[in-house]
Amino acid sequence: MTQIENELQTLKQEAQGAIAQVTTLAQLEQLRIDYFGKKGQLAQILRGMGKLSQEDRPRIGALANEIKEELQERLERSRQDLQAAQIQAQLEAETLDVTMPGVSRPLGRIHPLNGTVDRILDIFVGLGYTVATGPHVETDYYNFEALNTPADHPARDMQDTFYLSDGLLLRTQTSSVQIRYMETHEPPVRIVAPGRVYRRDTVDATHSAVFHQVELLAVDKGLTFGDLKGTIKEFLQQMFGEDLPVRFRASYFPFTEPSAEVDVQWQGKWLEVMGCGMVDPNVLKAVGYDPEVYTGFAAGLGVERFAMVLHKIDDIRRLYNSDLRFLRQF
Repeated sequence: MTQIENELQTLKQEAQGAIAQVTTLAQLEQLRIDYFGKKGQLAQILRGMGKLSQEDRPRIGALANEIKEELQERLERSRQDLQAAQIQAQLEAETLDVTMPGVSRPLGRIHPLNGTVDRILDIFVGLGYTVATGPHVETDYYNFEALNTPADHPARDMQDTFYLSDGLLLRTQTSSVQIRYMETHEPPVRIVAPGRVYRRDTVDATHSAVFHQVELLAVDKGLTFGDLKGTIKEFLQQMFGEDLPVRFRASYFPFTEPSAEVDVQWQGKWLEVMGCGMVDPNVLKAVGYDPEVYTGFAAGLGVERFAMVLHKIDDIRRLYNSDLRFLRQF
């Protein structure tokens, strides 16, 4: 037996063993290249054919072809087996068991505070008002002074304020939005300003240090307190229904004159939900409006209290506790 015959038989045995251990199509393709490529092991062995005698060349050539065909058949069978296994594994991975229970994905819900704000804004927009917003961090001028509340005014004691550095503060009311809006818009003005406000209140069932307000402002020629009462009554009737008892009580706010508080009957007792009044002439002067020509009315409401009345919630703190047992009811 010649050396080439030995090398061919060795290649056959090694290739058979290697093919039997292949587990992926990529490995199989690499074996094909290693053994039968242009620079593969079979090609390197056959380069020695030129040294054989004329009698041995046909025999060795036939043996090489026989080994090559046998190994290629093994490669093809292995390729088919691997492809079938790959398809079966994919089918098993993608098969759905329709008898198994579905995966529950709970739907998100609108928080009762957000839902109440949306409802309030929908009503006022329907009455012809424009939504306006302003910064949470305010200056003393916009939060107090321009609203007819100078530094020595006793009304400042009514609102315990969170003061920051550089004379800034966290706004205690969304009334500051009114000033900013009027500074850049000429009458007539009809805006509704929702937003979060901050006060040093003691937290209890009806109070929170951080809460939400919606502010209402209308300025035009000839507006009266009757227009204010009519607007508020229309709003409350759309909000709660015509059967909800409502009353107006004389009150005091530095930026309105005359002023009133609005109460609704809730759980057998009167609950204050709004403050309102005619815009003080000094406020109109601060933004460059002529109080001899224009009058206006303003009102502010606490969103939390409206949500409590609307949904019969007994404690304002439930709105901030993130208790899913409570929130899933809305």
